[in-house]
Amino acid sequence: MADKKEVWTILKVLEWTKGYLAEKGVENARLEAEWMLCELVGLDRVGLYVNFDKPLTSAELAHFRGMVARRARREPLQYILGTQEFMGLEFEVAPAVLIPRHDTEVLVEEALRRAGDARKVLDIGVGSGCIAVALAKKLPGAEVSGVERSPEALAVARQNAERNGVTVSLHEGSLFEPFAGARFDLIVSNPPYILTGDLGGLQPEVRDFEPREALDGGLDGLDFYRKIIPAAPDHLNPGGWLMVEVGIGQAKEVLAMFGKTGRFGELFTAKDPGGIERVVGGRLT
Repeated sequence: MADKKEVWTILKVLEWTKGYLAEKGVENARLEAEWMLCELVGLDRVGLYVNFDKPLTSAELAHFRGMVARRARREPLQYILGTQEFMGLEFEVAPAVLIPRHDTEVLVEEALRRAGDARKVLDIGVGSGCIAVALAKKLPGAEVSGVERSPEALAVARQNAERNGVTVSLHEGSLFEPFAGARFDLIVSNPPYILTGDLGGLQPEVRDFEPREALDGGLDGLDFYRKIIPAAPDHLNPGGWLMVEVGIGQAKEVLAMFGKTGRFGELFTAKDPGGIERVVGGRLT
């Protein structure tokens, strides 16, 4: 895309971008090129195909070059586009927060399945706010709170609550620190669970761009479960639920942590669409 005199139609730009990103190791290069072009020209993918012959302006080309250069450096597409869909809702994303994963929807679905008439809900490690906001949207009668150590992430979560028209009480702090004496009917968390030694082998998009503190779960990936699970009974109402997302192969050990407290019954695990045990939970007895 160097010659400014050349006419660059949507189709021509799409084909060039697909090849360039594929050379840079980007999977689904054509689809991602389409998404970036949709964002650029304000069309959906059908609109893009209808307008294949439309030439881009010099300003549009300049802006698109910047987008493509960022993606070629393996910056996540979601950070470039600025949003990610989760549970049918749109969330703003930025480098301060982990990009919402569809695997995490299983945690929200399991929480909703068991929430009943939960009045007070807590999300530990709120990040973008996707879990807390989705629960607030689906449980309009509940008071949803979230806690997060990163002030930058909290700012994104606040914007996402506003964007989706819900109220979430957000607190800066670690784990249960801001909630001395408070009790909840439902506590959920998607804590960091990647083994420290595995961080270097992650995809460049994750390793080089997403916040390390939202990924690093310690030597065995289980540091945060050791803190959350034993402390949770002091912050749950009788019959309240604790549910956490876990990484590949971690469900058995995390389930054992629930059992070790002697405080939880109705223990369960739930699989994500890929068949991986992704959620572990239990009910305070």
